Amino acid sequence: MPSVHTRSPKAKTAPKMTDRGATVTVKSKGGDSKDRPGSSPALSLQERERLVAQAAYFRAEKRGFEPGCELQDWVEAEAEVLRLIGRA
Repeated sequence: MPSVHTRSPKAKTAPKMTDRGATVTVKSKGGDSKDRPGSSPALSLQERERLVAQAAYFRAEKRGFEPGCELQDWVEAEAEVLRLIGRA
């Protein structure tokens, strides 16, 4: 008798953040966003900070890791992440 595999529904995903070939997908843990009009997927503070750190790293890598622009990299990365998840 063949086994039957069922797939669970895929989680809703937020926009992808890409830079230099790396892709970060933010998955919603809060269920279907249709239940909450005008809301974006919930991210924990740690998840958001991890995305910002990764985006800041890619910015630093793009400029050759030259010292002196770390704060600018972080601020711009934070703005990018907030824009992508719909909170800016």
